[in-house]
Amino acid sequence: MTSPFDTGAASGEPATDRGLGIGGGEPAADRGLGTGGEDATTSEAAAGGTATDRGPGVGGGAPASRGARNQTRNTELAASLEVASSLWAKFMGLMGRPTLARGAGLWLPESNGIHMMFMRFPIDAIFLGKPTTSPNGARPVVAVRPNLRAWTGLVPLIRGAHGVLELPIGTIEASATQVGDLVTLD
Repeated sequence: MTSPFDTGAASGEPATDRGLGIGGGEPAADRGLGTGGEDATTSEAAAGGTATDRGPGVGGGAPASRGARNQTRNTELAASLEVASSLWAKFMGLMGRPTLARGAGLWLPESNGIHMMFMRFPIDAIFLGKPTTSPNGARPVVAVRPNLRAWTGLVPLIRGAHGVLELPIGTIEASATQVGDLVTLD
């Protein structure tokens, strides 16, 4: 049996990070997030694939959501969302990854705070409230945090938040998202 920490050196296989978010050996499409060099529409997740929250054997393997949309402003926030459904996946978040491709994002359900420790790149964060009773289950934006710098520690907890979208830097500005807008997760 192979250990999740096996680098493949004994078997002659190329070393990969085995879904642990370190080293960069795992293909970006397998995690639902690009590395910035490719367009998000070319990733498996963007094409309706089966991206998981942290790769095989880590975090429960929640399938990717199709995307996030600011319903109020009719703008796309992410074409491909990875879902961090387990406590471990939420803790790991985007740590150790080289970048976040345009059009990609990470959804942290039932979370009201994030950290930027061990992050290699800045992000935008949108904090969402509980789903509304509308048929599409839109969630109100309760806070926006654009341009969060890497390695800045904890982002203060947001009262009323029941989930966080971590998105490429510039997404909040480009979509004109603000507190009170309604966001749908497809």
